[in-house]
Amino acid sequence: MRTIIEHGTIVNEGRTFSGSIVIDDDRIAEVIEGSHIPRDDYAARIDATGCFVLPGVIDEHVHFREPGMTQKADIDSESRAAAYGGVTTYFDMPNTKPQTTTPEAWADKMDRAARASHVNYSFFYGAANGNASTFKDIDRTLIPGIKLFMGASTGGMLVDAHPALEEVFKTCADLHLPLMTHCEDSQIINRNMARFVKRYGDDPAVSFHPLIRSVEACRRSSSLAVELAKSYGTRLHIAHISTRQELDLLVPNTHFNDAGAFPQITGEAVLAHLLFTSRDYATLGTRIKCNPSVKAAAHRAALRKALNDGRITCIGTDHAPHLPGDKQGGCRSAASGMPMLQYSLVSMLTLVSRGVLTMERMVQLMSHNPARLFSVADRGYLRPKYKADIVIVRQQAPWTVTKADIQSKCGWSPLEGRQMKWRVVRTICNGHTVYDDGRFDDSYRGEAVRFRL
Repeated sequence: MRTIIEHGTIVNEGRTFSGSIVIDDDRIAEVIEGSHIPRDDYAARIDATGCFVLPGVIDEHVHFREPGMTQKADIDSESRAAAYGGVTTYFDMPNTKPQTTTPEAWADKMDRAARASHVNYSFFYGAANGNASTFKDIDRTLIPGIKLFMGASTGGMLVDAHPALEEVFKTCADLHLPLMTHCEDSQIINRNMARFVKRYGDDPAVSFHPLIRSVEACRRSSSLAVELAKSYGTRLHIAHISTRQELDLLVPNTHFNDAGAFPQITGEAVLAHLLFTSRDYATLGTRIKCNPSVKAAAHRAALRKALNDGRITCIGTDHAPHLPGDKQGGCRSAASGMPMLQYSLVSMLTLVSRGVLTMERMVQLMSHNPARLFSVADRGYLRPKYKADIVIVRQQAPWTVTKADIQSKCGWSPLEGRQMKWRVVRTICNGHTVYDDGRFDDSYRGEAVRFRL
């Protein structure tokens, strides 16, 4: 079946131009610049007048909570939220129950996604104490890489003994697998928590969260990760960088383009640290409690600058749903994490409108770079023969995020009440319209992502 998206403004590979895209079944057949529309017997015509046509977002960092925590979220509900938000591919994290640290647990998640996921899916394999020998048992064409928690977070997957860390870094290097790390020094965090508990009681207020999960806790752990990566030649990707001190560990590259190679060590920024600052605890409280913590405005400013100078390579969400009741309490008792997936693209487009970055750079950070960094096959670009993963967006009169809009199973968002000026009009996954201006095709299932083919 041939479909044409016509009269749109295409943003792709550093360029913005008027044109059309022809889709043949599940792949892009042509990207046509200009007003010429080739004659053909199209089964469907999609009018993108007044809209921007972008590659589907690849979110390299989500927590869909299945299996084991499906009261919070599951693959069905969160992939629905992805489709509503223009996300056509996600990489899910291993801190589920059971943890994705055995080939059997990983295979179970793949089976679940094949039955339930409305967009394309993949699952990181988790590092644990003593499981590095199993990395070779996973089909490396079906995983983005290995996820290592160098700081304690939801799911209890902390690996901080030096011999175990060395084994993980060495094995990833030997197998040519990317290693994504959550970097926070748990000893520093524990000392800080003890100090604040002694002064403020058993559950200090959430405003102390950035002082407990501190700048130094992040800097120290990320520095160790960089040291180990350089020692073993590991391809390291530091997740959710939250401090300007960690950015100093990365190499600026204002001339980076798709023809160049990535540096050995790259960094990810996530929505929480790009949108919020520690001032927001006063109004949003534990709704913005996450690990690493949301910190002072100077760190947010540094992260936004790093979006443009090459130190930040990818934008993810760290989408991490919890039920509202789980978010009650203070630094110790309230769960860390927030649902961000559905509104990630429109939030970044808001930053584009404010001049924080260009739309071309946003597309690079949210689509092109995740595809290149993790060696995704045939996705992340609007190119002939690539899978037709496409999102169409439109700028319009301001609208407000309300609870009624939210598709995530947890039923809330820290962005409730925020005004947006962009909307996702249509999400096309493998040539199939899964979301169309409020209408959702619940019957559609995405595909397993392939890597390093």
